[in-house]
Amino acid sequence: MSIQRLIGALFLAISLTKIVMAADSRPDVAQIINKAEASAILGEPVKDPSQRSGDGTDGYYSKCNYYSVQRGKSLIIRLQLPGPNAIGPQKELQLLAAANGTMEKVSDVGDAAQMFTGGGESGFASRMLILYVAKGNAFLTVGLAGFRDDAVALEKAKTVAQKLLEHL
Repeated sequence: MSIQRLIGALFLAISLTKIVMAADSRPDVAQIINKAEASAILGEPVKDPSQRSGDGTDGYYSKCNYYSVQRGKSLIIRLQLPGPNAIGPQKELQLLAAANGTMEKVSDVGDAAQMFTGGGESGFASRMLILYVAKGNAFLTVGLAGFRDDAVALEKAKTVAQKLLEHL
């Protein structure tokens, strides 16, 4: 093997290693908030999660849904790391607030955060809280359903968000 081929192969190996390491450094929300933690957050056993992580047309996504065994409670987690041509996290948060109109600012989490609450008025639909967080180049959504007290749900959502943000 010539020295040029050896150097070329070495550079290729280094490049591939960097690509694999970069891909592995992106957070998988299901690994950060696992089934046992989701069960503790919801206060009851949960089914196996529905999860997925990977690249999309506008960046990297990681999502996981946890549903309680006895129906009624859920934890939904979404993380987006936008690509170069995607809408940034701060703008995404502004667009959501403009579209929903009923969101409330939340402090002490991320660079900016807002929450939406709803449901449960009829007694049939489950109450839900969705926390949207922009931090650096990450956009995070944490949804909780089945809690009657929004303050309890918000604290749980903030705890989940903080744990996820620690891995960015």
